[in-house]
Amino acid sequence: MSRIEELLGRGVKIAAPGSVEIGDEVEPGCIAPGVVIHAGCKVFGAGTSIGPGCVLGREAPATVEDCQLGEGVHLKGGYFSGAVFLDGAAMGSGAQVRAGTILEEGAEMAHTVGLKQTIFFPFVVGGSLINFCDALMAGGRSRKEHSEIGSSFIHFNYTPHGDKATASLFGDVPRGVMLDQAPIFLGGQGGVAGPVRMEYGTVQAAGLVSRRDVPEPGRLVVPEAPAAGVRPYGTGYRSVARVVRNCMIYIGNIAALQAWYEQVRRPLLERTPHGTACLAGARKQLAAVRKECMKRLEAVVERIAQEDRSALDGALRAEHEALCAGWPEAKERLAAAGDADCPEKAEFLAAWEAAREEKYVERVRGLPPEAKAAGTAWLQQIVKSAGLPA
Repeated sequence: MSRIEELLGRGVKIAAPGSVEIGDEVEPGCIAPGVVIHAGCKVFGAGTSIGPGCVLGREAPATVEDCQLGEGVHLKGGYFSGAVFLDGAAMGSGAQVRAGTILEEGAEMAHTVGLKQTIFFPFVVGGSLINFCDALMAGGRSRKEHSEIGSSFIHFNYTPHGDKATASLFGDVPRGVMLDQAPIFLGGQGGVAGPVRMEYGTVQAAGLVSRRDVPEPGRLVVPEAPAAGVRPYGTGYRSVARVVRNCMIYIGNIAALQAWYEQVRRPLLERTPHGTACLAGARKQLAAVRKECMKRLEAVVERIAQEDRSALDGALRAEHEALCAGWPEAKERLAAAGDADCPEKAEFLAAWEAAREEKYVERVRGLPPEAKAAGTAWLQQIVKSAGLPA
């Protein structure tokens, strides 16, 4: 019996079986009855899991490879590989979603979007023609009050130096997981040159590219365009203190999110087979994101260690020398960053376990303010354990 025949026998809806390709390695039991697979779709990967109510290829053919889908996920067309989509997530046609990507509950992007090493918390919405790789975005309290990425927005994640130590943090993990922060709005036809950090409540005006952190909440950002002209340019590094600091903070936030999935999300996700698969997928992708960030940051340090510093001014030379000398210890701290046992953790988990709501979003929303404050304090300790340069 072919894989397609097995799926049809399980109640998977395939209207045009002759146009659909299912890899021999796909486990039919990991695709729930009632899943809809439209004409032209391809499903590959031994790790693929598709939960109830999911729809593939409603607008255009979709290829799904080694992805884990929760309930009610709609992948309307494109290529999806090594990504996790939790309940109610959606992607329009023409998408290219690659490894290291997690879209949490209700996160949604329109057509022709590129994501890789991208994490969206619940409710984040993006328009069309977006490239948003190497970033984590949080913010928003509901589907009606959500963080937004305008159409034709780009997160620039590759530098003239040839490195990608550029992951940007829009919001953060310790407060973002509590689903009670002001949304972030990134105006269309704009961009951000990573790595940057933006606080909750930030609004970036459309049509402009931001190159600076926004450390204060509730700000309208109207970036200044560099002066036009042609000027001398060298490929050597200037100050990288902000780049290093932002990368370390990003890795600390990923460590906090790893602890959140293990300690908080795990019991809810493990109630169903597709939830268990999503948990395994999220663990894998978060580990991959962290490894990638470490690799990219270390590459910058190695290049600086090999440079000729004789032409640098005194302050810049001292910064580079201090970075190289301190990297072994910093690397060790970053690698060790992880869960923190503290009174705040115990207080939060007690409140979490006592909550009665079955669904993740509703349970988070129902937590009392003091429990949320304790949870944020616990996760913030994990972020700090990554260590920050002076």
